[in-house]
Amino acid sequence: MNQKIILITGASTGIGKACATYLSSKGHIVYGTSRNASFPPKKEEKNAPIMIQMDVHSDESVIQTIDFILQKHNTIDVVVNNAGFGIAGPIEETSITAAKQQFETNFFGVHRICKTALPQMRTKQSGTIINISSIGGILGLPYQGFYSASKFAIEGYTEALRMEVQPFNIHVSLIEPGDIQSSFVDKRKKYIEKDSAYKSSFHRVMETIEEEERSGVSPQKIALCVEKIIMSSKPKTRYRVGAFSQKFAAGLKGKMPDGFITWALHKFYKV
Repeated sequence: MNQKIILITGASTGIGKACATYLSSKGHIVYGTSRNASFPPKKEEKNAPIMIQMDVHSDESVIQTIDFILQKHNTIDVVVNNAGFGIAGPIEETSITAAKQQFETNFFGVHRICKTALPQMRTKQSGTIINISSIGGILGLPYQGFYSASKFAIEGYTEALRMEVQPFNIHVSLIEPGDIQSSFVDKRKKYIEKDSAYKSSFHRVMETIEEEERSGVSPQKIALCVEKIIMSSKPKTRYRVGAFSQKFAAGLKGKMPDGFITWALHKFYKV
């Protein structure tokens, strides 16, 4: 087997944990990051992810962790940028501070990792970067405007990065999950004013969103997709994972009139 050194951010729960656990069970050396892990990491166990402390908000933390892995293995073959969280609320009532926090993790956190990991990939002329986006990065979702915006940004960032690093034999791909069973739904931060004009609509929409998330597909499907990408000699730009209906809806973007897609989203989410 072609063993790889893999770095996965946000690996303490959900998608990141599923990917780290599965890939390490396949014999890869996997470093999973968490703000609550230790640095340096505790004793390593065979066929288990090595949890290491990293804060994607901090340049120093990212550099420290990546340098640690490079000093030990002299390479990072694969980076999976998974760390992220969601906020929900009317766009009008979301503060600039809250919006910046959303982008600090979901967008600039990805950039910090890529910026730090890419030099050694360029030097050795190989590597794979996988950025976890969302169906919400294809379709703007009601009351998740800033979450969608952060994922739309990752889509454009990844498309551009993919072209820039292709001459160095570095592959860059997106995974666009639909609803996945995880603790994501419980960790979402909600911002809505007590006497908000959006109150009834917001609660109705969020009830639908959270019901779909709790019955979503297993995060194991993302782990299998990551494995498919890293073992491919020519990975695609995008991989969509989730319920057929969600992948189908995302696939309509650009093929059907915007008015139809907006109408369908209104009906589904009961906006």
